[in-house]
Amino acid sequence: MSHRPRWKSLVAATAVGAVLALSACTPGGGGDDESKDAKPDDISTDVASMGDVTLSVWDQEVRGGQAKQIETLNAAFEEKYPNVTIERTSKSFDDLQKTVRLAITNDDAPDVVQVNNGRADMGQFVSAGLIQSLDGYAEVYGWEERYPESVRSTASYSKDGKTFGEGSLFGMPQVGEMVGLWYNKAKLGSLGLEPPKTLDELDAAMKAAKAAGELPVQLGNAEAWPAIHDYAVAMNQYVPRDDVRALGYGRKGASWTSEENVEGADLFVSWVKAGYLTPEFDAVPNDTAWRNFAKGEGVFMIGGTWYQADLEEAMGDNLGFALPPVGPVGEPAVTGGTGLPLAITDASKNADAAAAYIDFLTDANAMKVIQENGGLPVVDGDAAAAQGAAKEVIAAWSTVTEQDSLVPYLDWATPDMSDLMGQQLQKLSQGSIDTTAFLDALETNYSEFTDKNE
Repeated sequence: MSHRPRWKSLVAATAVGAVLALSACTPGGGGDDESKDAKPDDISTDVASMGDVTLSVWDQEVRGGQAKQIETLNAAFEEKYPNVTIERTSKSFDDLQKTVRLAITNDDAPDVVQVNNGRADMGQFVSAGLIQSLDGYAEVYGWEERYPESVRSTASYSKDGKTFGEGSLFGMPQVGEMVGLWYNKAKLGSLGLEPPKTLDELDAAMKAAKAAGELPVQLGNAEAWPAIHDYAVAMNQYVPRDDVRALGYGRKGASWTSEENVEGADLFVSWVKAGYLTPEFDAVPNDTAWRNFAKGEGVFMIGGTWYQADLEEAMGDNLGFALPPVGPVGEPAVTGGTGLPLAITDASKNADAAAAYIDFLTDANAMKVIQENGGLPVVDGDAAAAQGAAKEVIAAWSTVTEQDSLVPYLDWATPDMSDLMGQQLQKLSQGSIDTTAFLDALETNYSEFTDKNE
């Protein structure tokens, strides 16, 4: 999955810097002027006529259903095109992060790689000319019609890598992910409540749970990143989603210190002071928190769809999922993104075949295979064919994409925003700083980055 920031973004940025220094003198690092970005008139989609092709593919689809879906699709692609051999290298997310940076600058660079969306990875690779723009292929294969703008924007950059969230397409994801309200159906039902659709209803549910001696919201934030999601839900109640997008994509002129941002930060603090979140949650590991929720501790847990398989295995039909409520801002906004997008390296000698492979892995049939193996298809999910929480998740994602209400992860804003926001949120929740100091710290980091990123 593309988010869950278990890595240190500053370390990642430093590693990228080392790779970029190497790329100036390696075959894969030609830079923008030597980019192989394909033009529609020059693209061949007739894979069968390409002769014998070996496609080198690097991915992080190593867990359970993730591995099964890509193995199934790879086999189907080779069956359809016997002249193509897929040479797959599968690594864990962390291992892929550590090795792909050097791999794509080597003489034998892979053709297709999964690349993390953020500035420290995809943004840096774009600016160094290490991956190709997919605009030509998007036109030929109709990817712009297949994927809504809010999804495509999560893998879009300007050609110089400075502008995130718009410009050219550099990756195609298979799965979606979003942050919502996981809830315990039995506990919520015992309170006589339905999943909240508005901020007032959420506040009433939290109060009712607290009064009944239940923990309203399970949270473990020892790693400093999980609370960013709880904070984002609070922020989205007040900040217009276009403003959230501007901040999440690091666009100059956006501000963290607006009145709406203050209201969002105050709401998060009010949840802490009211005792709605796990006591001393900054000392509780994330894995402990979701496991405790699975055991019945907590009415709600704010978190991403990446918890689905583990929670459903433990809770069965008692697990529910709902989109975050809509607050005074008056429009839905759902924090999320996609799984790691599939990108074509600039060094690839088989770019047309690589694009056909990506198209195959992201078409309507591929979405069915992904869903059958427990994934959340980024488009074309079939809620009617799903059961349990999966049905609710797929229906929710369909609503998000139809309403174009997806907004980016807040820590995408700058290369080191993940660490900064996590640390500052811990200080805010512990009362060592107030909302003004918290937002000022984000604003300073943001302004320094956007001023230098012009």
